[in-house]
Formats: sequence, C-alpha cells, structure tokens
Amino acid sequence: MPDLTSMKNIGPEMARKLAAVGVDTPEKLREAGAKDAFFRLKTLYPKVCLVHLYALEGAVRGLDFNDLPGEVKGDLKAFSDYLKKGGNQR
Repeated sequence: MPDLTSMKNIGPEMARKLAAVGVDTPEKLREAGAKDAFFRLKTLYPKVCLVHLYALEGAVRGLDFNDLPGEVKGDLKAFSDYLKKGGNQR
C-alpha cells in the first residue's frame, strides 16, 4: 500500500502531521479532501498556512501545487481566510 509521501507535495513532515490527525493513507486524504484535511491540521497545528492547503489540494489532484488553476487557488484562499476569522465549518 502506498504511503502519503508517494503523493505529490507530501513530504515526510506533512505525512507525519496528517497521520497525527487521522489521515494516514493516500486513500484517506482523497476521501477527506484537501479542505477537511487542512481543517484537521489547523486544529492541531495552528501555524499551518495557505501553502499547506494548496499542497493538499495538489496531492489530491495529482498536481504540483503551483499548477493548481487560479479559480481553485481563489476558493482555497477564501476557505483559509474563513478559518482565520474563526470559522469552524468544514
């Protein structure tokens, strides 16, 4: 079974943090989706930032995070901003 580091944008440190929040396989990351996984990370690791969210979305899509379409990045930024303002809805 492949581990998280087999996915684009996911290195050992990100894989460790994801596992700590219950996302320990590529399948679990795909099922959760980038936003839910980021929300979980943010609760345990408050300093994770927008780039982490981009990396997660890229991993789910099989893309380098720099290759995400602009409208996707805009949506993810809005979600990150919402969480910064105290939003707690996934």
